[in-house]
Amino acid sequence: MDIPSNIMRRSKELARRDHTTLRELVHEGLELVLERREAPSRATVKPVTFRGQGLAPQFREARWSRLRDAAYEGRGS
Repeated sequence: MDIPSNIMRRSKELARRDHTTLRELVHEGLELVLERREAPSRATVKPVTFRGQGLAPQFREARWSRLRDAAYEGRGS
């Protein structure tokens, strides 16, 4: 492997400071990269917001059941 000298220097310093070996750092780094790349990608969810000040005053302290009932009010049984 051809590792740039600045990365090798920093890696050796870290290994010395953490009382470990360069081999262990490489092993740990490869594990992290493999886990990240093999993990299924998560879709980012953009938060849905509306202009205003959040919930209407009558719902700010309401329980979920009250919010649900109001959302479905007049929509059947």
